[in-house]
Amino acid sequence: MHFITPKTIAEALAAKKEFGYPVLAGGTDLLVQWKGVGLPHGGAISLSGIPELKDIVEEEDRIIIGATATHADIYDSVVVRQYLPALVAACRTVGALQIQNRGTIGGNVMNASPAGDTLPALLAYDADVVLAGAGSTRTVNFGKFYSGYRQTAVSKEEIVTKFIFRKPPQGERAVFMKVGTRQAQAISKVSGCFRMVVNGNNEVESVAIAYGSVAPVPIRCPKTEEFLRNAELNGVTIEGAIKLAREEVAPIDDIRSTGSYRRHVAGVMLKRFLI
Repeated sequence: MHFITPKTIAEALAAKKEFGYPVLAGGTDLLVQWKGVGLPHGGAISLSGIPELKDIVEEEDRIIIGATATHADIYDSVVVRQYLPALVAACRTVGALQIQNRGTIGGNVMNASPAGDTLPALLAYDADVVLAGAGSTRTVNFGKFYSGYRQTAVSKEEIVTKFIFRKPPQGERAVFMKVGTRQAQAISKVSGCFRMVVNGNNEVESVAIAYGSVAPVPIRCPKTEEFLRNAELNGVTIEGAIKLAREEVAPIDDIRSTGSYRRHVAGVMLKRFLI
C-alpha cells in the first residue's frame, strides 16, 4: 500500500491530483470500511502531518476549527466550550474515548452518514466549510454541503480544510440530543441540535432546529423555525411546533429503528428542549 504523509495542504492536493487516493484523517471510519469490503485503492493520503489543519482559532466574531481537530480537541477547547456547547456535546457522544481521541470533525463530515453525530450541530450553527483546491479555496455553507445520501460538495481535486462558526448571540440556549440503542458507543436512531434565544417577554427571537438520522442527509426544519420565530413560548406554541417538526422529518425503517419511532422521538426531543 502506498501511504503518503504530506506536510502542507499544497502537498496533499498535489498528491491527490497525481494519485487519486482517498484522504485519511483519523481513519476511524475509512479503515473499518476497508477492512469490511477490501482496499478499493492502492494507497491513501494522510492529513495527520499538516499542523494547521488541527488548529482551533478564536477571532472577533467567529470560531475556526481545523478539519483534523479531533473530537477530544474540540471538547477540550475552552473557546469551543464557551461559544459552541452543542458541538461539544455532540463530540462527546462519538464512539468511545479512543475514537474521540482519534476521529476528526472533518472525517465525521466526509464520511457523510446521516447518523454522523456532529452533523446536526454543524447544521444548526449554520457553519461554513472551507474547501482547498489547486491554487484556490472556496466556502460552502453546511446547509448546502450534502446533495444526497453520502454525496458531498467536495470535488475530486479538493479537500476540506476547516469549519467556520459565527459566535452565537447573547442569551442563546443550545443543546444536542441523541437517542441510540444504548447510552454509549451507539449509532444514533435520532439526533438533534436546537438553538434558541427567548427575550424577556417570553418571545422567540431566534431559533434553529436540526436533525440527523431522519432523512438521507441531516436536515433543518424551516417551517417549524418560522412558526416559532417571534411567537410567545407557551404550551400551545410548543405543541404546534412538535406537530410541524414531525411533518418535516422524513425517516425510514432500517435495522436500527422504524420511521414511526424516529418521527415520534424527533418531536419528543424538541418538546424537551422547548420546555
